[in-house]
Amino acid sequence: MRGHHRLLYLSLLLTRFADQVLLFTVPLVVFKLSGSAAWSGIAFFCEALPRFAAFPVCGALCDRVSTLKLIRWSQHWRSFVCVGGVAGYALHGSLAWLIVISAAAGVLTTQGSMAREAMLPHIFHGDSYRKSLSYTQIADQLGTVLGPLAAAGLLDISRWEYVVLAAAAIFIVSEVAFSRWTRAQTLPDSVSTQAPGGKLGLEPYRIAFAHIVAIPGLLELVCLAAGVNLVVGVTLATSAAMFTGVYAQTASSYALLQVAGSIATVVVLMFVAHVKLPARVSGAASYLLIVLGGLLTGWVSWPFVYVAGFVAVIGFDKMFSVFMRGARQRLIPAEDFGKTVGLIALLNNLTQPLAGLVVGLFATRLGAGHVILILTLGMAVIGVALIAFRGRRAAWMASIEEA
Repeated sequence: MRGHHRLLYLSLLLTRFADQVLLFTVPLVVFKLSGSAAWSGIAFFCEALPRFAAFPVCGALCDRVSTLKLIRWSQHWRSFVCVGGVAGYALHGSLAWLIVISAAAGVLTTQGSMAREAMLPHIFHGDSYRKSLSYTQIADQLGTVLGPLAAAGLLDISRWEYVVLAAAAIFIVSEVAFSRWTRAQTLPDSVSTQAPGGKLGLEPYRIAFAHIVAIPGLLELVCLAAGVNLVVGVTLATSAAMFTGVYAQTASSYALLQVAGSIATVVVLMFVAHVKLPARVSGAASYLLIVLGGLLTGWVSWPFVYVAGFVAVIGFDKMFSVFMRGARQRLIPAEDFGKTVGLIALLNNLTQPLAGLVVGLFATRLGAGHVILILTLGMAVIGVALIAFRGRRAAWMASIEEA
């Protein structure tokens, strides 16, 4: 890792850390204040839905506005949202202010992450780009682990308002680190200037959809990612029930399971950063290992088998993510990168809530283990079908060339 890029990764780590503090704090505080699981569910829905729905719009903005500006705006406005939400709650005492914090911060988080993904290919190239993807994933993962732990500790010793204000302060520190990084090097005009214009409308989404359908290999990547998210989604949705219910493990053991998944993720990403594998090898290996992990988590036998499967799914999901991002960067035209990736992110993530819905509908009747196995087999079928499709297409193209 080059020294002057450490400020960039530190900024990403702090941003994810503060974001996870909010993501953990708001539904919990809503439940404590209201005593209602329904209100807590509404708060979580208001956090998750804007993050999910904002991808196409945020991606289109990345093609029209300086990505540096978008990243800075997302940092500034998240800190303003935190301070404003706390001030509004102090004046009116309504739970709606907490939901405003979660919803607005969710949209701004999506904008920041989309702008970051659009910015990195302009700064890093070749092998350094692959390494930068690994390091950004590591920063995200560390923030994801440390944020909830810090939030839980702070909520034990202080009021929730101070926890939210602490998150606002961390966003500001993250912006300072990011600003120092931008001043430490010469950045290309493509990340610091605004793209030419016109109206947004539906045109960016038409262009993005056309790219997904027309660019060879892009639709296959979308389908593969959807298959991965099926297994990741069902793993996350059932992990508590499987480990503490089916395997009768303690809550502390479940926390250790989460830590093991995070450690595995960091180890896998460090491997990806420092061991150069062909893109197809890393993509195929991570896909197969996630399938294997899903089969192990669904095969109800011994706790250590479940742990092995869980660690494989969570750890190699990030390896597949690095492969996916690198492939998208190679395939998508630079001028349409943001809008296309935004739509792809929306399509990729549809299967995670779908997996949760399938669990809710069928876990009681079939058992969580069987649901996991069915969705994992669905992922495997997607992979096999795409391999067969690519083989047929290659044979068809060869026949055309011979003719």
